[in-house]
Amino acid sequence: MSDETQPHGLSRRKVLAGISAVGVASAGAGLGTSAFFSDTESFDDNTLTAGTLDLKLDYKSTYLGGPGRLDDVVAMGYPDAEDLGDGRYLLDQAPSPADMQAWEDLVQGEQFDFCSPEADEYLVNGDGIPVFTLEDVKPGDSGEVTISLHICDNPAYLQLFGALTENLENGQTESELDAEGEDTDGVGELADAIEVCVWYDEDCDNVYEPTGTGQQNELEVALVSDVSGSMGGSALSSLKTAATTFVDNLSSPDEAAAISFNSSAATDQELTTNYQAVKDAINAYTAGGGTSIAAGIIEGEDELLNGTNATPGASKVMILLSDGNSNASAATTAANDAKNAGIRIFTVALGSANTSLLQSLASSPDDAFVAPDPADLDTVYAEIAQIVLEGEQKILSGTMAEVFEELSEGVLLDGNRQEEGVQPYPGATTQCIGFEWELPFEVGNEVQSDSVAFDIGVNAEQSRHNETPFAEADD
Repeated sequence: MSDETQPHGLSRRKVLAGISAVGVASAGAGLGTSAFFSDTESFDDNTLTAGTLDLKLDYKSTYLGGPGRLDDVVAMGYPDAEDLGDGRYLLDQAPSPADMQAWEDLVQGEQFDFCSPEADEYLVNGDGIPVFTLEDVKPGDSGEVTISLHICDNPAYLQLFGALTENLENGQTESELDAEGEDTDGVGELADAIEVCVWYDEDCDNVYEPTGTGQQNELEVALVSDVSGSMGGSALSSLKTAATTFVDNLSSPDEAAAISFNSSAATDQELTTNYQAVKDAINAYTAGGGTSIAAGIIEGEDELLNGTNATPGASKVMILLSDGNSNASAATTAANDAKNAGIRIFTVALGSANTSLLQSLASSPDDAFVAPDPADLDTVYAEIAQIVLEGEQKILSGTMAEVFEELSEGVLLDGNRQEEGVQPYPGATTQCIGFEWELPFEVGNEVQSDSVAFDIGVNAEQSRHNETPFAEADD
């Protein structure tokens, strides 16, 4: 390197000489090599990792095929089929570990982690297995499958899709020819005869329930909320958001009351159609004290039955939330009293709550909900609102041919039916879709020997940065 190319106009020799001089001066002063003031700041070990989106499915399928046919059902490929009575048979369900509780409780509980690697043994994870392989179907028969959707990790939009893969004539019997005349196209009539209904099965119970509690009579609902010390921070904040959003769905003449409990209980706002007053009472909550679930239930029952604005004959609903444990005997006695008085109790077990206790306090297993994290409360309260206020919402209905024509284009599913527009499904959540088919009793001989085959499934697509979900598929 030439002298002219050195930085700051110094020649190579001058630079070396300068460094040497500094070293000598420092040694002479007894300061070693740390004479200069110094400071170091850094951002270390930076990483960027792509997120994940994982959709897992499980299901419970049933068949209404007439009494005394268990052996026939087993012979059709269902070795574990159960006779549920009244001519209905449990065909299959997953996950199916022998020590698991009822399927409906399982999909709403936290005893089984559907997103764990261990769950893959039981779940449909791209396996493409059939849920119906039925033969000798007769007019009057029906079947139903509830598909439980598990969104692991990130929120996602979901799309239900399907296709009729076969609709066969399989030859014609004499009676069939008498019913429809000469038919040589080879296409069966079964897909046009079978009626199908697809709905959001809010309580995962395999039954379409289109009418909510509040549609029969005036609704009176007590929001009974745990405000003990453990509810501080995000738990209380999320409760306020979820509970006040629930109140926003009410309309006159339906009434709401705000009840809080810790070591004791209080009516913070009596039954009223002044919904802002109810929301103000909830938003004023602070956390502190112990947990007496019994006190909360007793206070809520008293307001629903004896409050100043309580109406005889109204539909009485209590939504009980807790994140803790309590005296089980006292809570059970209080809950039984309320239920015997005609109050329907929904329970929400938040976080580390005594889930089994809260499930036992609910009016039915279908009315017991679990929110593993505070962020899940919005979804839980929205599901309860759907059941109480509007019933379960239909997605599609019509003949099998008509429904699958729509499914062939893909149908966008709504992750929160209580908000306007189509919402994504939250991450780490479970919700259910019901699919029921029925061959009407009135169908005549034209479907004899006909057969149909179909596929049905769910697509998932990330919701973040996604303004037009499944746009490519829809185009």
